Amino acid sequence: MEPPIFDTSEPTVLLGGADFDPAALKLAFDLAPNLVAADSGADSAIRSGRMPDAVIGDFDSVDPASLAQIPRRRQHRVREQDSTDFEKALSRLAAPLILAVGFTAGRLDHELAVYNALLRYPEQRCIVIGAQDICFLSPAALSLTLPESSRISLFPLAPCRVSAAGVKWPLQQQEMAADGLVSVSNQVQSAPVRVQVTPRKLLVILPRERLKAAVDALTQTAL
Repeated sequence: MEPPIFDTSEPTVLLGGADFDPAALKLAFDLAPNLVAADSGADSAIRSGRMPDAVIGDFDSVDPASLAQIPRRRQHRVREQDSTDFEKALSRLAAPLILAVGFTAGRLDHELAVYNALLRYPEQRCIVIGAQDICFLSPAALSLTLPESSRISLFPLAPCRVSAAGVKWPLQQQEMAADGLVSVSNQVQSAPVRVQVTPRKLLVILPRERLKAAVDALTQTAL
């Protein structure tokens, strides 16, 4: 982790420059009062009528007209070119929860880099919100309260050993990997769903309407 640029005790929305459903941003702001923009996410913020508390990035894609509307003290340029703007922002945020919007509907390489960053900064409680789904890196032990028949997918980004109970197709110390076993479109049979993973290399993917359940689970779980 880098020294924090934005440090808060409250949940924070992290906004990117990719297209997003305005309803996704509303969902995020219902749960998080602060806004940090990742580079051209500042354009999205201004278009949405919201003033970011901070803008973090290399400023290679943000419109200067947007920056002109944002106080200079809130603009934080990170010039290194070895990371994406999402990673630049994620690694410099200190918040109990980060809700990321505007990172899943643009370039595929950028979206994949988002999931790479989740893996590289496991100490961050970050939920990525898309048009249909949300995803987050699973804690070592996770308990989710979800309605029966809800969809839940468990996708390993690297080799890991996974147990999952309370689902239609349970797992018991299964070896999972991106080029091996994955659990897609599993279903909740009984609450709570309990997931255990070693090491922490597993994405949990849920329908977007389960955001509050994911927030509750992550904020009540030790990483």
